[in-house]
Amino acid sequence: MVREVIWPKIVQNQLSKAYEYILKDSSQNAEKVKKDILASTHKLVANPEMHSLDKYRKNNDGSFRAYELHRYRIAYQITKTQIIIVRVRHSKRIPKVY
Repeated sequence: MVREVIWPKIVQNQLSKAYEYILKDSSQNAEKVKKDILASTHKLVANPEMHSLDKYRKNNDGSFRAYELHRYRIAYQITKTQIIIVRVRHSKRIPKVY
């Protein structure tokens, strides 16, 4: 089964804000972080269960998973036809249970 990666508008904005923040110090680093995060989410298509369950998700039925990359925590949900990116958040920020 082939799934597609979905980036809801709110999550696109989270990635854009992270990019803009890093851009203040280094355009090269901002591009690298953005490129690496996008590439890592596309790898999920081949093996969506490669990362551990999201420990900050209340009542996680096993479809919510998360991982860290470049100090950003990427949370996503696996459905039958999609991988929905739920959140991109810096790992130094206080975790939010959702």
